Amino acid sequence: MEVEKMDENDWKYHGEGNKSIVVSHAQHSQVLRFLKHSVEDHKHRCQTPEQTQQHIQNIVDFGKHVMRSLLGDNFVHHGKAVKLPLDFVNQLSLKIEPERPESRTDKVMDTLSGWALCLPNLTQLPDHLGEHRPALCIEIKPKCGFLPWSRHVTKDVKLKVCRFCMHQHLKISSGKWKRRSQYCPLDLFSGNKQRMFLAIKHLLEESQNNLKIFKNGELIFGCKDDANQKRDLNELAQHLWPFFFPTGTLIHGCPRRKAVLHKLTQVVTMALLSSGEPGNVTEPRRDHCHTSSLLQDCCRKANSGLPKDCVLSKILQVQLLDDLDIEGIYPLYKRVERHLAEYPEERSTMQVDGPYNESFLERLRCCPSNDNGSVEYAVGKVHQYRVAMAAKDCSIMVTLAPCEGDEILRPAVEIQPSKPRFRGSVSILDLDPKPYESIPHQYTLDLQIVSNYIQSVQSDSEPASPNVRQRQLDRDDCTLVFHSA
Repeated sequence: MEVEKMDENDWKYHGEGNKSIVVSHAQHSQVLRFLKHSVEDHKHRCQTPEQTQQHIQNIVDFGKHVMRSLLGDNFVHHGKAVKLPLDFVNQLSLKIEPERPESRTDKVMDTLSGWALCLPNLTQLPDHLGEHRPALCIEIKPKCGFLPWSRHVTKDVKLKVCRFCMHQHLKISSGKWKRRSQYCPLDLFSGNKQRMFLAIKHLLEESQNNLKIFKNGELIFGCKDDANQKRDLNELAQHLWPFFFPTGTLIHGCPRRKAVLHKLTQVVTMALLSSGEPGNVTEPRRDHCHTSSLLQDCCRKANSGLPKDCVLSKILQVQLLDDLDIEGIYPLYKRVERHLAEYPEERSTMQVDGPYNESFLERLRCCPSNDNGSVEYAVGKVHQYRVAMAAKDCSIMVTLAPCEGDEILRPAVEIQPSKPRFRGSVSILDLDPKPYESIPHQYTLDLQIVSNYIQSVQSDSEPASPNVRQRQLDRDDCTLVFHSA
């Protein structure tokens, strides 16, 4: 990237979250991620360019030294901090402003520091894999894949209903979403194809912020709370038909939509379970969320475990660093706070604000397993919790491109050679370090989620777990070959 020749016309709006805006290059597989600030903070320059640079560098270092070590080199792309001309940044901000969703305009793009995070565009395959072929990318934000087991948990409902499903009730009552998603992360992380199919089906039915689909880098599906979902799924089927039925007979209406979405569900499930060690699986977890529409007995019998090297297994193992729950972490946070009030100079040695380097990773791994009453134990557990929270809030990118003709692929997983075959890559992004100062907010939010869920269920006359007949799954009929990006 030649920063002195940057032209805002080479870049286009790609998307945004709560804390950043992303633009993508029109020709090259690159994106720039800029921080966002409230209008007031931006107006009063509450963050200096040096602070912005450090913020972005912390994101880079956290991905490079911490998450890459825990999740694997093949999955994590940490990017690099880049300094851009302010004229370019200002013109780019003006260009993309009309394309931003109205709901996001309470914050503005940072145009004062010139700093951004440069990353590969994961909605497209790298040039050496994709060779400019049409690309399909499915982005899933899986959320927390287990039920807590900590002795610190004070409400039994947390041991039975997952955080995501409880949080849905609070989001509906607060007006964030109009419809409740039936997606349950525990189904996706189960390793059982029936439960995973159900999870992806529910993501398609109500995507919220948890599912997006891109075609050739352009968003074609996701995050439309007020949309007619059946219409959107029909449009999605139109987009995806050539990927899964390149020479097939054209089918119209509901049969067409069901056929395409079934193929999509199959290929995504295969990608999420793809592993370099066939047959090497983790011990199946027995977690079952009581809001799931599958019978509890079916779930218990169907648990299969995750292949140890697959992306879901890697993410789950990092999430499980949160073994105390926020109810166990909050008192440890208060212990650290009391210590820092007396010895403020130790904040840097405890790496509360970074740096996120090898010593930070070592502090995670060497934390005592039992509480000895020390501040060192408290700091270690707080850092483990922060890393686990990053894994709970990450996104998985499954990017696919069709293989051509008799192209030879090694290694190949031949299921049915006559069916469509894809080159693919799986990546993890959105791995920002969670602020130490956010722990009190997480504690308060947890109390709100649980309290609201209990009140909602008590006033809801509908049964929480409808009896759904167990269906026979169709066999997998796509071939996938996954490569290191």
